[in-house]
Amino acid sequence: MSKTKSRLAFWGVIVVVVLGLFAWVNRPVEEVGKTPEKVEQAAPSKPQGLPVKALPVLVGDLVEDISAVGNIVANESVRVRTEISGRLVELNFNEGQVIQKGQLLVALDDAVYRAQVAAISAELRTEQQRYMRLKELYQQKFISKEALDLQAGAVARLAALVQEADAHLQKTIVTAPFSGVIGLRKVSPGAYLEAGADIAKLEDLSSVKIDFRVPAVYLAKVRSGQVINVVVDAFPADTFKGKVYAIETGIDGETRTALVRARVSYKEGKLHSGMFARVSLIMSKKQNALSVPEQALWPQGTDNFVYRVIDGKASLTKVELGRRTPGY
Repeated sequence: MSKTKSRLAFWGVIVVVVLGLFAWVNRPVEEVGKTPEKVEQAAPSKPQGLPVKALPVLVGDLVEDISAVGNIVANESVRVRTEISGRLVELNFNEGQVIQKGQLLVALDDAVYRAQVAAISAELRTEQQRYMRLKELYQQKFISKEALDLQAGAVARLAALVQEADAHLQKTIVTAPFSGVIGLRKVSPGAYLEAGADIAKLEDLSSVKIDFRVPAVYLAKVRSGQVINVVVDAFPADTFKGKVYAIETGIDGETRTALVRARVSYKEGKLHSGMFARVSLIMSKKQNALSVPEQALWPQGTDNFVYRVIDGKASLTKVELGRRTPGY
């Protein structure tokens, strides 16, 4: 049990009284097996004191936290996929390799797409020349404005087709959208890939996030910047530090919990996405809090008491309780 309103100067040591205190205080005058006469004739003796154990009050920081479980999430994560179909002609990475943003990952055969760009570009040049001739005729009043506008539309349509074909050509190469570590590849050189084919997973693990849920009753106490302690099963002896930076706007209707996301910065490279994690969310921290052992507490109705040692004697003192911690 913890008591935060009193101060160390008020407390010396507490006394844990062994079982039987009240039996000793309320014992009958006559002893079982003796007649009143025998009791009167018995020689007086000094009251026997009960064995007690004095313990010091603990003084220290008292942390109020919430325990939760969550999952490790990469800072950035993406499935590298092709946007168009084609034969894979170049695979420019090794599995598990550190990749830089913009680095070439794969290249598809671009012969067909280059041919399309060339063909449409040639047609565009022809139509542009035709437009220039019609423009001269229009200026000389030999054709109508409508005929010139039709040709201008044809030129614009072909220009758009060139841009489309060129965009397809650019998509024959796939580059890394951000720096990170690339995983196991799903394709082999020479394979024909359909649009959307899964090539590999790319993750930025320079820092990681952790998603965990907090009961709605505690949501008012959760805020950005709060510190969390994270432990994963793979490294039970290590505690990773993080900070809350985002809270989901809504509450889950079934679990009545809110999704909280924190960022964990580290350099060891130990944490990976998908890891199960145990989270301790620090809600508050009280300094110089007083803690007494549970066995020293004497509940009386709605009140609680402990024995204090004052001038060598045990004095029953009322206390107000705060947060419970294991054993205190």
